[in-house]
Amino acid sequence: MIITEIEQAIENLTALDILQYVDTHYGDRAVFSTSFGIEDQVITHLLGEIGSRAHLFTLETGRLFPETYYVWNRTLERYNLPIKAYYPNTEAVEKMVTTKGPSSFYESVENRKECCFIRKIEPLQRAVRGYEIWITGIRAAQSANREDMNMVEWDEGNKIIKIHPLFHWSQSDVEDFLQTNNVPYNPLHDRGFPSIGCQPCTRAIQPDEDFRAGRWWWEDKSKKECGLHIVQK
Repeated sequence: MIITEIEQAIENLTALDILQYVDTHYGDRAVFSTSFGIEDQVITHLLGEIGSRAHLFTLETGRLFPETYYVWNRTLERYNLPIKAYYPNTEAVEKMVTTKGPSSFYESVENRKECCFIRKIEPLQRAVRGYEIWITGIRAAQSANREDMNMVEWDEGNKIIKIHPLFHWSQSDVEDFLQTNNVPYNPLHDRGFPSIGCQPCTRAIQPDEDFRAGRWWWEDKSKKECGLHIVQK
């Protein structure tokens, strides 16, 4: 099986070498999703370093922090890599907001998942369609849900192989890389935001809180995924 072959090929490789492997074997049939978080900034830096042919994209949900747009611009200036923006379907957003108001996601898990689907999941489906490899900045330590994932996975919902080059990196590994290589990053990370999504759905966390406690903080901990990285096998 192709996933087993990839797993064996990259098992002992560095993140840089994993990305080089992907570029060598898949070239422009690979795609990288960035939300401009610190892990994604590491991946972007490495892709630029090897002159990767992978396509880069981001999900412009319409509810991002000003600081996210700031690092987006700095990233374009630093690396000169095209990053395609995918927007939610206008009619779907208009219908949801007209029917339920601009903050319906606070009212129930179902409403929040509807908003995530319209603003993130459906655009993501369009963004990865037709590619063979989806590169992400996921780390196993980011949440309990992600510890059960593998470095290489088959995403049945999107019919694509996912590779997580930083899967075994620690938070300090990421931070050290950013400092050593002077990589631009979102200033919110210095204000207690380890995980940054849409502005209405993200808050800073306290020192003793879980990594993703600031995402959808009003919900039960077990529900704190939007669905982008829930792998259907």
